[in-house]
Order: sequence, then structure tokens, then C-alpha cells
Amino acid sequence: MADSAPRSTPGPIPPYVDIRRSKRRKRTVSAYRDGERVIVLMPDRLSATEEARWVETMLARLDKQRSRSRVSDEKLLARAHELACRHLPEVPEPASVRWVSNQNRRWGSCTPADRSIRLSTRLQSMPAWVVDYVLVHELAHLVEPSHDAAFWKLVHRYPKAERAEGYLEGVSAASSLDLEDF
Repeated sequence: MADSAPRSTPGPIPPYVDIRRSKRRKRTVSAYRDGERVIVLMPDRLSATEEARWVETMLARLDKQRSRSRVSDEKLLARAHELACRHLPEVPEPASVRWVSNQNRRWGSCTPADRSIRLSTRLQSMPAWVVDYVLVHELAHLVEPSHDAAFWKLVHRYPKAERAEGYLEGVSAASSLDLEDF
């Protein structure tokens, strides 16, 4: 069904959007998230107005895609319980596990005193096995609060621990973030 209403003029392009034009790209426009940035690929021949409209369209598509794929806090808590049962000898029970948007230098955090775990929303675009690793890492803090040898022994019970650590180090390096403890 065609929309007959006149389209509003698109607003300015947000600073977190990188536009990459290509003479080889003839018709298609695509976009993807790269950490906190959005990369929009488009043909070189588009006007500034068309460019702005396409950016608006692609941002809306990415937001819709993200909202469909976002795991709820309830599902995150259930996943934490499943991982604890599978990989940790003492099954720690967190009181809460939730996504937070205020962690820009950490992937996750745990407060053993109130048994709460928080994961950075930056993880939402990463593979599930990376999110699982961060969950196992934070769950291990409910058993061993410090980063001592006993703690790392628990964390490395997760089969993809080294792979996930490498992935997160690569993302941190690419984002020019300082890699800190979780």
C-alpha cells in the first residue's frame, strides 16, 4: 500500500552515523551497528536529501531489529540460572540480572552483597556465547568475589571462556576503550 501523504523533510544526520558512499554500489542501501556507531552504505549518486531520508529509514530499521532481538531481563535471569547449573559447582542464585546502559567501560558488574548482576547494553549486539561468558564471569563473583585463582578457575569452566575473552579484548581495542576488569 503506497503512502500518499507528503513525507516530512528529514532531520540532520546524527553524529554517531558514518556514511560510506560507493561508486560501485548502484541501488542498495544497507546499515549495520559497529559498537556505538551506525555505518550506512549507499550509492555515491544520492542527493543530500535522499541521503538523510535513507539514514532515517535505516536507523528506524536497526532500532526495530534491535527491539525484536533484545533479550528481556527476565530471560537474562533464566539464562543466568541455566548457565550456573551447567558450569558452576555451587549454583549461585542472583537476586536480579538486568541490562543497564550506564556501563561504558565494563561489560558487566556484580554486587555480591545484594546478589545483583548488571550487563552492559553494548553486549546486546554481540554473539550469545559472549553474553553467556560475561554472565558466567559475574555469576562466579557470587561464589568468589575477587579475581583470584579460584575465581578464574570457575570462570574457565565455561567452554568458550578464552574465545570470549579474546573477542571482548578485540572489541575493546577496536573501540579504543581501556580494557578493565568486569
